[in-house]
Amino acid sequence: MKLTLSAPESALLAACVTLLLVACLGPALAHPGHYHQFADQRTWLGIPCALDVLSNLPFAVWGCIGLRTLHCAELGSMPAAQRQMATLFFAGLILTAAGSSWYHWQPDDAGLALDRLSMVVAFAGLLGLAAAGRISARAGLALGVATLLWGPISVAVWSRTGNVLPWALVQFGGMALVLWLASRPPLAGALPVHWGMVIVIYAAAKLLEQGDHQVYQLLGHTLSGHSLKHLIAGLAAWPIWSAIRAMQASRRVAHRP
Repeated sequence: MKLTLSAPESALLAACVTLLLVACLGPALAHPGHYHQFADQRTWLGIPCALDVLSNLPFAVWGCIGLRTLHCAELGSMPAAQRQMATLFFAGLILTAAGSSWYHWQPDDAGLALDRLSMVVAFAGLLGLAAAGRISARAGLALGVATLLWGPISVAVWSRTGNVLPWALVQFGGMALVLWLASRPPLAGALPVHWGMVIVIYAAAKLLEQGDHQVYQLLGHTLSGHSLKHLIAGLAAWPIWSAIRAMQASRRVAHRP
């Protein structure tokens, strides 16, 4: 049976192939040598780098809230592909909380690899959800699965060769795809996710990550940029959770006698 792609599906495929070619053929990108030297090294209650560890808690909280909300939602309240990708996203947040906490307990390359592998699950759900709501269900499923496959490969490439370019493209290329998808009109029945808010939250989190030491100095050694990054990044779940709640509310109103 011949597979026919729509124009948006073809554009998405072309964008993904381009990112793959850049990852494979682009110049190697070295990982910063000081990456593990975070600003806040304080121990609290026997927990090393305590605030960088404990600030991962919102990921787990939002993941549990999201999964609970999906569990309580009627099966027909949203398209199946979007429900699957949202489930993957919220489950990925719980894995991210565990992986990031493990890494920050004793920062090293092995822990960072685990941290990034856990993040891949959340990225896959996020990208798949955006594509399912703006292009097609099969595009969302395909992009989610592709991210689940390519993410671990990019982490393995970095672990073996030190080349962080493939992983950087998973993060920044993925968010560029979300930005493009956000510019497209939503499909009928799509979750009303405020994707612009997701992008702004992600950008703010990355800026805080880059300014880890500067923020720590500015705030008088109370909170570091990296700890704040965790707290802010967890809020990316809010637009997705609120979209699910809004869709549930609209269905209740529609079925009200």
